[in-house]
Order: sequence, then structure tokens, then C-alpha cells
Amino acid sequence: MTSRDRYGSDVLQTDWRAPKRGRAVEAPAELGAVVEEVTTDWCGEIVAVDRDLDTVTLEDRRARRRTFPLGPGFLLDGKPVILVAPVHVSAHAKPTRTASGSVAVHGAKARVARASRIFVEGRHDAELVEKVWGDDLRIEGVVVEFLGGVDDLADHLRDFKPGPQRRVGVLVDHLVRGSKESRIAANIAKSPIGKDVLIVGHPFIDIWQAVKPQRLGFERWPDVPRSIDWKTGTCQQLGWPHRNQTDIARAWQHILGGVRSFADLDPALLGRVEELIDFVTAEGPARG
Repeated sequence: MTSRDRYGSDVLQTDWRAPKRGRAVEAPAELGAVVEEVTTDWCGEIVAVDRDLDTVTLEDRRARRRTFPLGPGFLLDGKPVILVAPVHVSAHAKPTRTASGSVAVHGAKARVARASRIFVEGRHDAELVEKVWGDDLRIEGVVVEFLGGVDDLADHLRDFKPGPQRRVGVLVDHLVRGSKESRIAANIAKSPIGKDVLIVGHPFIDIWQAVKPQRLGFERWPDVPRSIDWKTGTCQQLGWPHRNQTDIARAWQHILGGVRSFADLDPALLGRVEELIDFVTAEGPARG
């Protein structure tokens, strides 16, 4: 009589330590793929990959976003994967709308630059305006220049010499009642060039805050004490590298990478930029 081996085959012939779902393999974090982060059970579509910060941003079905480190800890089609940055950029059909929501005009040549200008406080402001309104600005022939702060705004305007056909729109950070910025704006408005200059602002301490935090994976921007540089303190509280200016620059690129259209920005900024574009492109006399 042949006996049956009740304990099965030799355990050393199989990978008895392998997890039930299989071992994780590398997979490119392709935009549009739906994955699940296993420690939080957060499931969403991959909407952004930041190579500098080694992060991936997932958007769930309610349009909420969270950002996670690239690497192990994800499920793709129910199987464990190690997400890595993709080595190529997928081709997309030409959009029908620009990032600002305007109808896209494909193949149109940029208009020769107008004499009028839009001034913004800093490089980050200029990059954000370019990303969302860049197509519109090229069609209209409007150039955006950054100032490096508003303390010397009056001197810049004096050198520029605004006029009825040479208008200037200015976007100012933290333009709230009683601030230094509001006093500068009020003095310029009362000056002889005031009728050809429109100064508008948003309430944010820095343009970073104009990006909806939910698009970056957190609910609200941190409260940073006045004794600490706002960008440095923000990175510190969010757990981002903040040792030097290079880290701050990478953080900004991560934030900017989370912006795909006007829908990712706070309405307090949207209306102000549109107002400036209308002002510098309007035909006819300036404000009285």
C-alpha cells in the first residue's frame, strides 16, 4: 500500500516566505494610472510625479489629492509595486482649453509685444502666471516682468514711464489694509502716473499660498511664526527639505508641478490676474 505524504512536498522547493499577493516589482508611475498606497488605503489616479522630491501625487474620485514618496508600498491592479519615475512623457492630444480656461488657439503666432506690461513681485509669481496664463499672454502680446519686491516699485514705474498706450498692471503679495504694500499702492495711485497704473493684490503672504493645498496632498497651508522665514517654516512644517535655497527652489517646483489649470488656484488670485490682463490690453483711454 502506497502511503500519501500528508505534509506535501519539500518546503525548501518553494518560496514559503513570499507574500500572498506576490513580491513587489518596479513599475513606472505613469500619469493616469490608478494605484493604492497600502499604509493609508489612499486610492487615486497618478496626476503628478516630481523627480526632484521623489514624490507622486494621487487624486481620488472626489478630486482630493495626497502626495507620497516614490518607492515601495503601492498596489497596482491589486499587485504590490515599487513606483519609480517614468522614463518618458506620454503624448497627449492637443487641449481644447488653455490652463486659464480660455479656448485654445493652436498654431497661432505670438503677438508682437505691447508697450504695456504686467509687473509681479518675484520669480515664483512670474512662473505661476506664465504656467496658467502664458498662452493667453502670448496671444495678447503681454510681457510679465518680476521686480524682486515692491519697495522700489515707484522707481521702476518712474523709469518705465507709463502712459495711455503704455499701461502697467502690478500684482502685489499680501495687499491688505494697513500693510506696507497697501501704502505703496495708495501713494502711486495718487501720483501723476496713477491713472495709467493698476495695482491689485491678493491676501496671501506668498504666492505659494495661492495654490490650493488640497492639490498638494494637505488640507491647509501651515501657520508660520513671523520670526521664521515663511518659505523655510512652511517646508519645515510640511516635512520637506529646507536646509538651503536649493531646497526651497525644489519645493517651489513641486508646488508649481501640482498646478495644471486655473482650477488649482485660489479665486482670490484668479480675478486679480484677469483684471490686470484686461487693463493692459484694453483699447482707449486709461482710468479717470
